[in-house]
Amino acid sequence: MCARLISVDEAAESGWIAVCDLDRLQAETIVRIAGRDLLVIWNDGYVVACDRACPHEQADLGLGQVTAGRLLCPRHAASFDLRDGAIAAGWPSPPLRLYPAKVEGGQIWIEAGERRPGR
Repeated sequence: MCARLISVDEAAESGWIAVCDLDRLQAETIVRIAGRDLLVIWNDGYVVACDRACPHEQADLGLGQVTAGRLLCPRHAASFDLRDGAIAAGWPSPPLRLYPAKVEGGQIWIEAGERRPGR
């Protein structure tokens, strides 16, 4: 599914920022976040926030697909585990960077200033 761009209040310099409604994310699966080069993904009942660029070849992962808990790169067909960012075996790449994400009051929030190694 192709991710459509959304804008984020750029006044939030640090801490948690609101990115979209939960209903929208559930309908679209992948949403790109304008000005931050990040994605939010709906996967099996939970929200994942990650870098938009593939760490292997810098492909736009917003053009990828989510299948069985993995994000498939549209360029080289490798996949990333959405729990910890690990790339499929056999690919020489660092893991996909993940960011803290939460749902509050039907709104998706991410902490874009802080990266985390896994879910």
